Amino acid sequence: MATRARSEERSRPSTRRSSSAVRSRRGRRPLTARRRTGTGISRRRALRRRWVALLSVLTVAGLGYVVMFTSLLGVRSVEVHGAASVPSDQILAAAAVPDLKPMLLLDTDEIAARVTNIPGVATVDVSRSWPSTVEITVTERAPVAFVAATNGFHLVDSGGLDYKVVQNKPEGLPEMQVAKVSPEDAVTRSVVAVLASVPQPLKGQITVVRARTPGGVEFSLNTGKTVRWGDAGNAERKARVLSVLLTREGQTYDVASPELPTVS
Repeated sequence: MATRARSEERSRPSTRRSSSAVRSRRGRRPLTARRRTGTGISRRRALRRRWVALLSVLTVAGLGYVVMFTSLLGVRSVEVHGAASVPSDQILAAAAVPDLKPMLLLDTDEIAARVTNIPGVATVDVSRSWPSTVEITVTERAPVAFVAATNGFHLVDSGGLDYKVVQNKPEGLPEMQVAKVSPEDAVTRSVVAVLASVPQPLKGQITVVRARTPGGVEFSLNTGKTVRWGDAGNAERKARVLSVLLTREGQTYDVASPELPTVS
């Protein structure tokens, strides 16, 4: 009987659960709770990202306001470079750079245009030197000749511009004799082009340069001789031919056509 009872007991299904299975189910949260926790974490992360983005926008906006609308990065000094014959005070007065104006709001092209109106200034470059300095770099006009007039001596630059009047006769410059001095005048342009093309040793001997037509440029030398040069073409060849011709007796040396030079 005992043996039979034990056999029946073994054949019954066991209702016990292993201790590890019980502990596993006790430690596992319901699926719904896990989903709620994950959703909460995602919401917190999204909110944190929104706050970071908002703070970034506010920071950029604040910096932009400081730079654009306050004097923290405003103009505190203006420096002039390249000025020699034109006084720096005259350039500063013409530039009229507003003190303490935000650097980013400066119209550098407008400042340059005002300085360019000074007769002795050829080109102007205006730049910002952070945090608070404006730099104005000028290239002054250089005279290549002068025109004698009743009110003084008019300086003419390489572009044919009559840009300045002085009371004393300029030393080392030839006198220009043309009907009208203007960058738009073809005769003026031809004369300054010839002066630019003539070799330096010869250029230093020219006392007067004159022309009635663009191709009829001629000049007087400090020796009293006259050279008929023509236009600005073939300058080197004309100079070589002229150097040979000047060894001959004569008063007028014509190298306008260097292939057929003449002395008279």
